[in-house]
Amino acid sequence: MPVKHLWMSVLLLIVAPVMAEPSNRLFATNERDDTLSVINVDTLEVEQTIEIGKRPRGIGFSEDHKLLYVVTSDDNQIVAIDPQSLEIIKRIDTGEEPETFAVNPVNGFLLTSSEYDGEATFIDPQVNEKIAVVKVGIEPEGAAISPNGQYALVSSESSNMVHIIETDTYSVVANIVVAARPRGLAFSHDGQFAYVASEIGREVSKISIDTLKVVKKAPIEVEAAKPMAIVVSPDGDTLYISTGRGNSIAMFDAASMEMIANVPVGERTWGMALSRDGKYLYSADGISGTVSVVDTVKQERIKAIDVGSHPWGVALDD
Repeated sequence: MPVKHLWMSVLLLIVAPVMAEPSNRLFATNERDDTLSVINVDTLEVEQTIEIGKRPRGIGFSEDHKLLYVVTSDDNQIVAIDPQSLEIIKRIDTGEEPETFAVNPVNGFLLTSSEYDGEATFIDPQVNEKIAVVKVGIEPEGAAISPNGQYALVSSESSNMVHIIETDTYSVVANIVVAARPRGLAFSHDGQFAYVASEIGREVSKISIDTLKVVKKAPIEVEAAKPMAIVVSPDGDTLYISTGRGNSIAMFDAASMEMIANVPVGERTWGMALSRDGKYLYSADGISGTVSVVDTVKQERIKAIDVGSHPWGVALDD
């Protein structure tokens, strides 16, 4: 491991945040009715529905899991919620019409992208202040930050690129061409690789963070697929990719990049979340108005939970 990466890993261990107690809830954003569905993980039933803001889409947690963040795209904001009390704590201003975001696991800064402005925006959520605005490609959408906080990634749909930004200087250090219309991004847990799913190219690419180059790519051979989100299993061995109009979750071996299974779920599957033990995956099924629960060992859907209109993203607090 390069010395710089080693020192960043040591620093990460030293400053790692104290994690909040989990609420044992699953949250789903409902894009068409401006609500957030709150699901009890034990009963897999909706326990509450919250009016959250206009067109909620991307969703995830702060670095210490004390806050749940929800993008409300038509408000140009990220809403911060207490996952225990379900109280709205603050509303954070972003760039123009954000879709999703990433959280720096070291300092808690947010990364969003503005499709209209072609910019990646870094925000300190504590003071609601923009730290840096970085020009990227055309229609940036996906966002991810490495486990050590050193690199931020943004996918630009119309440029067919992944932009790698060094967070020390907020400068672009690489523009990597991938298959058409890249969307979802994810890092391996050790930070050595990044993965990107391409919607029109129907391909997943594996990027080496040491060389900043694509080292492997694989087709997503699912009928009608328009891949969107990508998540990595807790053990790092498996990639899960939502296939959009393919109405399924494609499972790939992270090392060989071979597809090992394809699990049917609801219609137009988008965002996903995994349980901490990796045994269950949850997907937002936009057209069906459901959240699917997938047993990852049996590789089958075991339940569909009715939520609001056009669920877009899910986040699990377990």
